[in-house]
Amino acid sequence: MKDFLVTFWENNSEKVLTLGKNVLLLLLVIVAATIVSKLLRKGVKRINERNERFDETLVPMVSSTLTYLVYIVAVIIVLDIFGINTTSIIALLGAAGLAIGLALKDTLGNIAAGVLLVILRPFHKGDYIETGSYEGTVVEINFFNTIMETFDGLYISAPNSAVFNNSMKNYTRNGKRRLDITIRISYGDSIDTALEVLNRIAAEEQRFLPEPAAQVIVTAMADSSVNLQLRGWTDVVNYWATRFDLIKKVKVEIEKAGLTIPFPQRDVHLYPNK
Repeated sequence: MKDFLVTFWENNSEKVLTLGKNVLLLLLVIVAATIVSKLLRKGVKRINERNERFDETLVPMVSSTLTYLVYIVAVIIVLDIFGINTTSIIALLGAAGLAIGLALKDTLGNIAAGVLLVILRPFHKGDYIETGSYEGTVVEINFFNTIMETFDGLYISAPNSAVFNNSMKNYTRNGKRRLDITIRISYGDSIDTALEVLNRIAAEEQRFLPEPAAQVIVTAMADSSVNLQLRGWTDVVNYWATRFDLIKKVKVEIEKAGLTIPFPQRDVHLYPNK
């Protein structure tokens, strides 16, 4: 056995040393790629924290892109270390990539849509949006999906292509929303009294923005009621709390003023057979 090992070493020592050196370089490349990718991710997060212009929705996608690029470069370096012709492999990968792209066109469409969403920025992290059949607060945009969370805490993962290719409502983007509360009063009630009550409520509501000014208008003479509407602009943050508070307050004040909120009514006339 000893003689075999000595003979093997004498005949293959150069190859063994070369292989050992290559394996060591392989390990160094893997370690270096891992460290560099982590540093790049931390760098992207720091840029996001320090630069207000850097959109937080860019963080996951930029971090993933840089990580993939680092590992692709690492693979090419490893192949070159072991003497493999990387030029032919890159050409082969290009042809394979074309075939895979045709087979996975929907997946690639999601990637392209994700990139366009990040570039065009129709919404940011934290915006409440509605697009197609999806609705929720944006949590993250990655290569394939837009992650959202509903008011009741449900997790939504929407394909980027579905988000990009549908019309979109962004309830947060403008920073303010108009709050509309419709009130119905009976035909026998005084419209002037109702308008006076609603104008007082609007004037007392401190969460309404001064501009545009709040409005109280008569909107319709419906089948069973006269419809009025209280309109006021609020910050997005205060929208729902203001709405819920005013709905309760309007009902209390309308009834306190002696006005009635009628139920839908219909008159039925019966004629006896002659």
